[in-house]
Amino acid sequence: MAVGASHMTVPREPDDSSGQPGRGRGGRWRLPSPVTAGALLLAALPLGLLAAAAWLGRHVRPSADEWCFLPVVRDQGIGGMIGKFYVTDNGRVGNGLLVGLYAQFPVAGHQWYAAVSTLVVVAVLWALVVLVLRRARQSAPRGLALLVAAMVTAVFLLATPNTYKTLYWPAGSVSHTVAPVLACAAALPALAAGGRRSRVAALAVVAAAGVFTGTLSEETSVVVLVVLGGLLLLGRRLVTDRAWPFLRTWALTGAAGVAVGTAVLMTSPGSLRRRERFGAGTTSILAPDSLLASARGFARIAATVLTTWEYGGVLAAGVLLGLLVRPARTADGPAVLRPCRPLPLACAGVLAVLVSGYLCTVVTYPVFGPRVATAARTWNDYLLLYVLVLAGLGALLGRALRRRGTRPWPVAAAAAAAVLYAAAAVGLAVPLYHLGQDMRVRAGQWDRQDASLRAAAARGAEVAPYTPTPVAGMLEPFRAGGRIAWPARCVAEYYRLERITRSTRLP
Repeated sequence: MAVGASHMTVPREPDDSSGQPGRGRGGRWRLPSPVTAGALLLAALPLGLLAAAAWLGRHVRPSADEWCFLPVVRDQGIGGMIGKFYVTDNGRVGNGLLVGLYAQFPVAGHQWYAAVSTLVVVAVLWALVVLVLRRARQSAPRGLALLVAAMVTAVFLLATPNTYKTLYWPAGSVSHTVAPVLACAAALPALAAGGRRSRVAALAVVAAAGVFTGTLSEETSVVVLVVLGGLLLLGRRLVTDRAWPFLRTWALTGAAGVAVGTAVLMTSPGSLRRRERFGAGTTSILAPDSLLASARGFARIAATVLTTWEYGGVLAAGVLLGLLVRPARTADGPAVLRPCRPLPLACAGVLAVLVSGYLCTVVTYPVFGPRVATAARTWNDYLLLYVLVLAGLGALLGRALRRRGTRPWPVAAAAAAAVLYAAAAVGLAVPLYHLGQDMRVRAGQWDRQDASLRAAAARGAEVAPYTPTPVAGMLEPFRAGGRIAWPARCVAEYYRLERITRSTRLP
C-alpha cells in the first residue's frame, strides 16, 4: 500500500488496445472523437485546480506539531522519529515513518508535500477506475476514467472546511488524507491479478498494507475493516463462484494485517500514554454518554458534508461514466462480477459510509470531545469512501438513464452533469485562491522571522523573541493571548535556542 505508491503505473483504459492514443490503423494521427475531447476538456478543470493547489504548496511553512518533529529528525533521523511515536507520542510507527520522510527536508519537504501527495491520489484513483471498469467488462471513451479520478481527487482534497489541514499540513495529512488513499491502493494488485503468481503477490501486498495501515491511522483501520467485513458478508452476491475464494482469502488476509498492525499500535507505550493523557480508555469509548455524543457529532458532520454542494461534482462525474460506458467488445479473462444489481449495491455503499463514519467518530470523540464535529481533518478517513460511493451512485444513475431513457433524456442528462461538473470545479477555485493569499502572507512573515532567529542563534543568543504567524487555524506558540506556550519549547529547539519569548511585532 505505502511502498512504491508514488511510482505505480496506471494501466491503459479498457478501450485502449493499441496503447497509442490518437493513432489510426495506418499509424497516422487522428483527431479524438467529440466524446473524448469533451471528457479531456472537462477533466482539465479539476486537474488545473489541483495543479494550482500543488503550486501554492511553495508557501507552506512548518507549524504546530511539525516544530517538534523537525528537531528529532534532524538530530536522530527517521529512526528517531519512529521511536518517538512508538515510545512517547501515540504508537503510530507507520505515521512516524511518513513524517520522517518529508521532515528530512525541513522546509522543502513541507513545500513539496502537497504536489507529491496530490499526484499519488490522482494516480491511485485513476488506476482504480480503470481496473474496476476492466473487471466489470466495460469500455469507456478515452479520458473518462481520468475525468472521474480528477474530480474525486479535487473534491476530496479541496471541499473540506479546512483545506490547509487536509492537504497542506503534512502532519495531519499523512494520518487522515494519505492513509485512506494508501489503503485504497492496496486493492489495485487484486483488481489487476490474473494468474496464480499475481494473486499471491496481491495477498502479500494486502497483508503488508494491512499491518502498515494499523500502525498509521486508527480511523482508516476502522474504515478498512468495515469495507472488508462488507465484502465477506456480500461477496458471494458481487462476484462469481470462481472469483469468490480469492476475494474471501484476500479480505481475510487484509483484515488480519490490520488486526496485527492495530495490536502493535494499541500495545505501544506511546498509545498507552496518549490514552492516559486524554482519558480515552476503552471504557470511555463505549460508555453510553460517549456513544450518544458521537452520534450527535456524526449527525453534524453529515449535515455539513451533505450541504456542501461541490460534492455534486463527484455525482456528476459518476453520471457521465454511467452514460458513456459500454460493454467491452472483447473479454479479458473469465467473468469476475455478477450481473449488476443497482439497489443492493447502492444500499451496501451507503451503509458502509454510515457505519464507518459513525465508528470513526466514536474512536475520535474521547480525544476531541464536542470538537469532533469541527475537526474536519479527521473526517477524511471515511470521506474518501464517501466520494467513491457517491461516484458509484452517479454511475448507477447514469446507467439507468442510458438503459431506460429515450434518446433526448440521456443527452440532456449528460449536458446537465457536465455543467454541474464544471461548476463544482469553479466553486472550489474561489476558496483555494483566498487560502493561497493567506499562505503567501504567512510565508513572507515566517521567512523574515526565520532569518532573524537564525541570526540570533549565530550570534550566540540563548533567548530570542517570537511572533506567532498562524494560518487556517494552525497552532502557534503563545496563542490565547500568550497563555498557551506550546510548542514554544520545540521552536527554541529547532533554532538551537534555550527559549523563545512572546513578541507582538515581526522582525
